[in-house]
Amino acid sequence: MTDRFIPPGCDVMKFAAVDVRQAASAADIVYEALRKAIIEGDLAEGENLRQDQIAQMFNISRIPVREALSRLEQHGLITTQRYKGAVVAGLSIEEIEEIFEFRALIEAEVIRLAVPNLDREALEKARRHCDAFDRETDPHRWGEINRNFHYSLYEASRRPYYLQNVRSSLDRIDRYLRAQLSFTNGVPRAGREHEAILAACEQGDADLASRLTRDHILDAGRSLMTFLREQRGRAEGFPAGHSSVRGACP
Repeated sequence: MTDRFIPPGCDVMKFAAVDVRQAASAADIVYEALRKAIIEGDLAEGENLRQDQIAQMFNISRIPVREALSRLEQHGLITTQRYKGAVVAGLSIEEIEEIFEFRALIEAEVIRLAVPNLDREALEKARRHCDAFDRETDPHRWGEINRNFHYSLYEASRRPYYLQNVRSSLDRIDRYLRAQLSFTNGVPRAGREHEAILAACEQGDADLASRLTRDHILDAGRSLMTFLREQRGRAEGFPAGHSSVRGACP
């Protein structure tokens, strides 16, 4: 069972803590907990991640905490600042644009390779995720369901290295995408584009699925960058974190 432990005198850090003394890899568990909190916006851009506080919350030494933070930094989710230590990383407009360009190139090729290998089970799984995305009203579930939809198709590509890099890219932008979808009502459009991609896969048209996937990603990137430019023009440093996203949703 997962419990939240708040050491005396410590501010609340917004992620779940567990006792991992008996775990095979405490660093892995801390890494996944922090990664999830950053992706979902529970830990805001610029928020300090104190090693001693994290170690107390998970009832472990600082060694696995340092290992987890090092991995998060390698994946671009945190940065280390002088006199402040580890903080949740933000992204510039230019970095976001580059990530979407990279995703469009890689994911268009991944799905092109996947289509000839898609079987009935994979297509039915993708259909379930596609329908779930259309029904979901909780913004904090959109990123996960979106990944599930795309990955249910991409896995047939048999390109694990490509998928690892896609995952890393999504980790860095999911919190921004969720805010954009919340504020701009972008979910219906994304749902329609998912339907078109899935239909192309069901028809066995790899080139069409590739083109639709590329357009889907680039359109989402343009929409997100327009949204962020407007927001950052009003208040430097948007998105401010989990609370901002929640405030925009029904």
